[in-house]
Amino acid sequence: MIRSFLVARNGVVKFPVATDDLVAMLEERTEDLDMYADLTEEGESVEGMTVFVRDKPMVRISRQLTEDPSRANRLRTTLTHEFGHVYFHSCLFGVAQQAELFRDEPVHGHAAQLPVCHRATIIEAGPVDWMEWQAGYVCGAILMPASEVLVQMQALTEMRSTGTPGVVSPAGRALIASVARRFGTSIDAARVRLSRLGYISPQTPSTQAALFT
Repeated sequence: MIRSFLVARNGVVKFPVATDDLVAMLEERTEDLDMYADLTEEGESVEGMTVFVRDKPMVRISRQLTEDPSRANRLRTTLTHEFGHVYFHSCLFGVAQQAELFRDEPVHGHAAQLPVCHRATIIEAGPVDWMEWQAGYVCGAILMPASEVLVQMQALTEMRSTGTPGVVSPAGRALIASVARRFGTSIDAARVRLSRLGYISPQTPSTQAALFT
């Protein structure tokens, strides 16, 4: 999907994907994309929201992400996370009330359902929170496609010499940092993607606290 979009828009596929391209890809599938939304009423940790209305969904991105250059990586993951909701979950709008998947909220005179996306679950939600887990997986797959990550792994002799390193091992940390630089993501997003693709051993509760010490 991301390759086809980049070829159609730019004539070439380059990584990291430019943030402007991520915005344009989301705009194509939404009725309205608000990059400067005030989401404070939804809670301090809410950074994105997809609003399912009658036609195309509307997406709200917290203005704090858009206006703060230091949060560029978080903005990129939020954009792709919301794209995951738009692309995979719009079809659920018709059955949302029966299934009680969303909470009801009027938006611009329409009945709407809103999955609100918190900072802690943008990248890595628990599997029981299946909509957020799916959107998080889409986020990693768009920013770090498996085929491109494979190329990166093949270029790192450290990976071949150590097998599958642990997430907090020196080799594991080096792989995570390398992928984060290559694809313009946070360390955390790179860790989750590499773990899901099997390039590093999954994180356990005992290693979580030590991850970035």
